[in-house]
Formats: sequence, structure tokens, C-alpha cells
Amino acid sequence: MRVTGTLFAFHGNPRPQHPQPLAPRTARGRTHRRSSRDAESPRRRFGLPCPASKAETKVTPSADDRAVTVTVTPTGERTPAGEPVRVTASGGTLTSVTVTDTEGHKLAGKVAADGRSWVSVRKAVPGAAYAVTATTRTDGGTAKTTEAAFTTAPADKVNKVDWRPGTGTGTGTTVGVAQPISLVFDHPVKNRAEVEKQLRITTSNHTEGSWGWIRDWSGRDRVDWRPKSYWKPGTKVTLNAELNGTDSGAAGGWFVRDYTTTFTIGARQIVEVDLDRHQLTLVRDGETVRRIPVSGGTPGGDKRSWRGTAVLMAKEGTINMNSETVGLADAYNKMVDYSMRLTWSGMYAHAAPWNARWFGNANRSSGCIGMSDADAAWFYGQVRPGNPFEITGKDTKGVVAPGNGFGAWNLSWTEWQQKSALR
Repeated sequence: MRVTGTLFAFHGNPRPQHPQPLAPRTARGRTHRRSSRDAESPRRRFGLPCPASKAETKVTPSADDRAVTVTVTPTGERTPAGEPVRVTASGGTLTSVTVTDTEGHKLAGKVAADGRSWVSVRKAVPGAAYAVTATTRTDGGTAKTTEAAFTTAPADKVNKVDWRPGTGTGTGTTVGVAQPISLVFDHPVKNRAEVEKQLRITTSNHTEGSWGWIRDWSGRDRVDWRPKSYWKPGTKVTLNAELNGTDSGAAGGWFVRDYTTTFTIGARQIVEVDLDRHQLTLVRDGETVRRIPVSGGTPGGDKRSWRGTAVLMAKEGTINMNSETVGLADAYNKMVDYSMRLTWSGMYAHAAPWNARWFGNANRSSGCIGMSDADAAWFYGQVRPGNPFEITGKDTKGVVAPGNGFGAWNLSWTEWQQKSALR
């Protein structure tokens, strides 16, 4: 006979048969029957080993399925800002990483090709709290999520920016062909290369240009971007200054926000000012629109005009002009109409009816370019900020400096490029 399964054999005398005891009764007289838990395991009864329970089971993972170790940098509380967030994985790969601050802003980044690291594109900013969530996969295919958190120390000093041109309503403003992008800083910028790396110019036609660091007329640090030559009309320009989280260096402080502006280039309109002929000519798209008789700065002293290329900075309308504010003692103090600023040092084009006899004949102003009320009203309506004023003349104060308004055009392209901190 063939027997399958397990055969238990007994040798010797058979066990004596004993009467089975009565099952105990409960207080109510009911019979208590032994449950399967109370029954002795057949394996124990016959001295065979019992399998371990699930709680007792110990499984050693294979080498391919051991836990992934995730490391996040920076870590801890009040860690220094200004560095990218880095996440690395050993014993597996990163499948995704999310870094979010308490306001819900995310730091973008990308997992490396080998899946072993992730680095944020932007830096951790001062005074922020970040939560990091990293999803990993072991070499054996097991997925897991790891979470971490850290905070950054607040900024002990904040650096701010005044920028031009500002953004108008809608899609931006329209400016002239000589308009630079100009950023003036509240505090010194020692880390110029690091700051310049965060400044991105995008144009609709890939215009060539360069940043240049100069001293503003106010004495503050400033960086301007100008094209190699005048802008092409119709060009759309966007500045993205991703400065938040950047340290400007000793005594400068941290930038704690980004800046952006968008503008479009208008018609190719150039103002030619010939001080020797006492004449202003408006040229649009290569065609002469109008010639206007003018009177420039008085020769032979501090009242002379500047020469070179100045750029119309702003149309200021009717303003008070006081000679004491530009170092000319008490030469004048009057309200002036159709005022168009050309430099920070105080040179304007404007209406000057008190000088009517000199228009087209002689230079007798205190440095500005004056014209009749009628001509000034018409001219004011034609020009826009960013139009270049190309000024020539023998007896002048000199060339407009780069920081005195927008005088960068008075440097050669090579000279301007050398002012970049990344050259």
C-alpha cells in the first residue's frame, strides 16, 4: 500500500485509554467547550517544530532592495541662505524632488541623468522655511518617499533696486532706439559677477548687447545693458532680474525679491543738435521731420552744454528749475514748460521764451537747449524717452559721462564690453 503525506509511527505499548473528563460548566450551567486556540498544536504534540508567526518572520532584503539613503543640503535651522538646495541618493535613484516654502513657492530643479542627485535652479532665500519631499526607487524597484525640512537665517541688510525703463500698462511701454536697461542699487555691490549672472535679457530678434558696471551720478553702484548699436524698431525686450536670494557682498546686503520689466522699441527717431549752427533736427526713419532754431549753453564757462549722445530720460512737463540745485548760484529760479530731461546734472530741452532773440543765432542759455513755446509744444509731442540726442559743438563742457543720465553710447562697443563683470 502506498501512503502519501506524513506517516506518524508509534512503537511500544499503546497508551492506556482514559475516560475523557467532563467539560467544565459555567456559572449558568452551560458547557464550556475548548476552542481551537485551547487545543494543542499537533506539531507541538508530536514534538515537531512549528512555523513562526508572521510577527516573528524575519526577512533579510536582497542587496538590490535595501533602503535608499537620502541627503538634503542645507539642513537644520537658520542655515545660511544664498546656496542651491541639493538632494542626493545612495543605494537607489531619485525619481522626483519637490522643494516648497511656506507660501507655496517651489524651487525648480532637475534630477541628474544618473538619478543620484538633484539641484535647485534658484537659491534658498533669506528668512524662509522649506519642506523637501524626495521620492526614491531602490535598485530592486521599491518606491519610497522621504521628507526633510530646513530654515534659512533672515537677511541682516536688504539691497533694493531702482530700474528703468519701468513697465507700463498692458504689455509694457514703448521707448526710443537708444534706451538702455538700467539698474541702480541702494547699497554697494561687491559680488558683481554673481549679481550679473542673475540678470537675463530676452529680445524678440536676438539683439547683441552687454552689461556694464558704472557709477551713477548719485554715487551709487549701477549696471546698464545696451545693445551694440541702436535697437531695431519693433524689438520686444524683457528683463528678468532673478536676484532673490543673492548676496550683494560686504556692506551691500541681500536681495529679497526679483525684478522684471518689458518694453517695445518704437520708431527710429534721432534728435540731432548742432550747437554751432544753433539748430535742432528731428529725424525719423532716416527722413527729416522738422528743423527747429535753438539756443544752447553759454560758451566759456560752467553754463556750457554737454556734447555727445544724451538720451531722453523723461518728459517732465512744467517744473521748477533752480540754478542753485546744479551749482550755478542764483542764475535762475523759474517755472519752465515742456521740460525734457537729458542728464542727471540738469541739462534739459525745454521752452525758453525769455531767450527768443537768441534762437538760431547764439548760445545764451545756462546749459539747456531752449526753443520757442510753439516749437517746444510740438517737439514735446513727438519725442519719447529713449530717443537719442546727438549733440555736437566746439565749446562745450565735454562728453556726457555714462552715469550722467544714459551716456553709455559715448563709449565704444569694446570699451563698454570691458565694463561687464563677466568679461
